[in-house]
Amino acid sequence: MVKLRAGTLRASIPDQLPMSEMTASINERAAEEYFRRALEAETQGIHEKAIEFYERALNENPDHEKACFNLAVLYDRRGEDAKAIELYERVCTSPPVHLNALMNLAILYEDNNHYEEAYRCLDGVLRTNPNHERGRLYMKDVESARQMYYDEDSDRRGDRRNAVLDIPLSDFELSVRSRNCLKKMNMRSLGDLLRTTEAELLGYKNFGETSLNEIKALLASKGLRLGQNAEPGAALTRRPAATTGNVATEVLGKTVGDMELSVRSRKALQRLNINTLGELASRTEDELLGCKNFGQTSLNEIKQQLTTFGLSLRKLEE
Repeated sequence: MVKLRAGTLRASIPDQLPMSEMTASINERAAEEYFRRALEAETQGIHEKAIEFYERALNENPDHEKACFNLAVLYDRRGEDAKAIELYERVCTSPPVHLNALMNLAILYEDNNHYEEAYRCLDGVLRTNPNHERGRLYMKDVESARQMYYDEDSDRRGDRRNAVLDIPLSDFELSVRSRNCLKKMNMRSLGDLLRTTEAELLGYKNFGETSLNEIKALLASKGLRLGQNAEPGAALTRRPAATTGNVATEVLGKTVGDMELSVRSRKALQRLNINTLGELASRTEDELLGCKNFGQTSLNEIKQQLTTFGLSLRKLEE
């Protein structure tokens, strides 16, 4: 299938910027220079050099959409599907909708028999442009493949998917920093990552963009992505619940705003996407302490507030 190229370049950066934006401006200008060199190398057919410059551009500015898309196309052409998928997903996570990236991503997922993910991408294309000719054509193929695959192998597919989600993270080659952060967050399997968003991961101490991209690439190699089981309508497997005794359901449903918390503690809970007392009680002490700017004082404050509702944090599973 024919893959698409990217659209037009973004507007150039103004020459004069406030001091607070100077560092960002320097990085963006460096990214643009590396991007220009990458385009030249690609035009000359020197793809290895183009890949190197695109990577450098993204290192300076991780949000450089054109560099990310063009690099995905190069990896796509080389058959490095996992890297291409991870980059296409990065392009598709921020508005506006990037139709070319969604189309290429759908094709990759279909080629790897990940029909549900292909359907998701094509659905995004057609929601944006219902008359997208290639999108409508490929959607028919994907819907047909989904039906056949379900009819012939639905039970075994479900078993295989569950087996994949149960794979322990210790089976994968991850950096020491990523491994330690995931351990502190009590993330033990691929399924745990599917219930976790990018914002939650980035909210933890010592967990940055490098670790995030490493995790996303790992999931992409399995046709998965962060947070997909935390989305509306997804087959969600909840976190282990805390022992709540005779606490009423109404109490568990109360928002964390009902607790008298400091600004630091409240912001930490927002970063962890914790909205109710029940969600808070399902977390362990280590998970909370792993959050940036969250220390023992905040932990003690939250534990004390939970006791006023007859709740406590979940004990770490052995």
